[in-house]
Amino acid sequence: MSPVIREADFVQSVADALQFISYYHPADYIAHLGRAWAREQSPAAKDAIAQILTNSRMCAEGHRPLCQDTGIVNVFVKAGMGVRWDTARSLQDMVDEGVRRGYGLVENRLRASIVADPLFARKNTGDNTPAVVHVELVAGDTVEVTVAAKGGGSENKSTLAMLNPSDSLVDWVLETVPEMGAGWCPPGMLGIGVGGTADKAVVLAKESLMDPIDMHELLARGPSSKLEELRIELYEKVNALGIGAQGLGGLTTVLDVKIRTFPTHAASKPVAMIPNCAATRHAHFVLDGSGPVALDPPPLDLWPDVHWRPAAGSRRVNLDGLTQEEVRSWKPGQTLLLSGKMLTGRDAAHKRLADLLQAGKELPVNLRGRVIYYAGPVDPVRGEAVGPAGPTTATRMDKFTDLMLSRTGLIAMVGKAERGPVAIEAIRRHGSAYLIAVGGAAYLVSKAIRKAQVVAFPELGMEAIYEFEVADMPVTVAVDARGESVHETGPREWEQKIRAQGIGMRKA
Repeated sequence: MSPVIREADFVQSVADALQFISYYHPADYIAHLGRAWAREQSPAAKDAIAQILTNSRMCAEGHRPLCQDTGIVNVFVKAGMGVRWDTARSLQDMVDEGVRRGYGLVENRLRASIVADPLFARKNTGDNTPAVVHVELVAGDTVEVTVAAKGGGSENKSTLAMLNPSDSLVDWVLETVPEMGAGWCPPGMLGIGVGGTADKAVVLAKESLMDPIDMHELLARGPSSKLEELRIELYEKVNALGIGAQGLGGLTTVLDVKIRTFPTHAASKPVAMIPNCAATRHAHFVLDGSGPVALDPPPLDLWPDVHWRPAAGSRRVNLDGLTQEEVRSWKPGQTLLLSGKMLTGRDAAHKRLADLLQAGKELPVNLRGRVIYYAGPVDPVRGEAVGPAGPTTATRMDKFTDLMLSRTGLIAMVGKAERGPVAIEAIRRHGSAYLIAVGGAAYLVSKAIRKAQVVAFPELGMEAIYEFEVADMPVTVAVDARGESVHETGPREWEQKIRAQGIGMRKA
């Protein structure tokens, strides 16, 4: 008799898996990241990886999200043709109910990031639904499910190209990766799909990111196929670019490169590349009709003995008495510990503020002499001041930077990844500065936040403007008042070192 997959079991398994991946990194990712930390020679990159590893263990122990961006849910379902379903709902409806329960769990509420009507209203759905669901009917009498939560920073760096059949995949990847910047929070993985049609190539790339990370093992045994040779070539050449952790320059930009292929038209060579970030989150389970699935947590001794502490000589900064003169004294690459009050503001809040300024209306918050943090936190639980509250990609705020610096008295900004030339010129012209917190260390960063309250635009949900009171929040000066950017100088320096000395090659 065919097994029966009950609605309640499917829904509960999806919900439990989403909670599980919110605070547990996959074991293979931790192992490879630990090796990357051990061999890293760039102090800035090594510090960033240490923050990510420390944050990862904290989340595993505290059952709190690895990143404030708890992702858009992707679910891949392979349903056996012999399975019978005990439900009156569609598969999409069952997945969405699992998402609703998983993200709304009171003990570890996850951030709702999904907005409906992507072109106009962009109103938050409030429960992170709907998920993106891919379904394949296969032979068999089980249902295989892969659940992933994909952060916006890495998803936004997805790239599709329709290459000519004679074009080099390696050349295209090496041209494209530097253009991605650091908003995808390296070190992570690159998923590459080749073949089929445009849409098929993108799905192949996304699916490849769910494959086991095995570059260490592959290098140890050697390649056994042309595809494995290609993976090794791309792994080595991408890392030789010197981009490094968080784009600060270093030996490890990618931990692995995954590739899936599919037959394609003779005139075509569709290629898609999607990165997975430092908050890599996915899990796989199989339903056979015997009930919901329980995932086994990784043992805590899996994590390397890495416990991040602020760098010796870090400069303490009092935000409540910060002056333009002090901001101008900061140096690129300098580590700061921020204490005092700061405001938050993301895309939607910046758009609201810009509209008010351009209409000549009063702002709901006074930004003069203040620092703004590009962040949208997770809701607090169990007495927290705020949930995980890491930075979001700063380039999305570039078009607002000159207006904010010239019209509001804003003195500095905190985010993640590089700034574009328009923002850097505005920072230089106004004697401001841009600081970065580590993307992928959201829970660690949140421990520096002692108080939090919404002070403007509460209807925007996680995109509302908060006021944080922080104590020794760790940041690095990424762009100083003269316009020098560590995201330009760091990778350039380490690319030259790697090429000149051959360091970091043939190791994983």
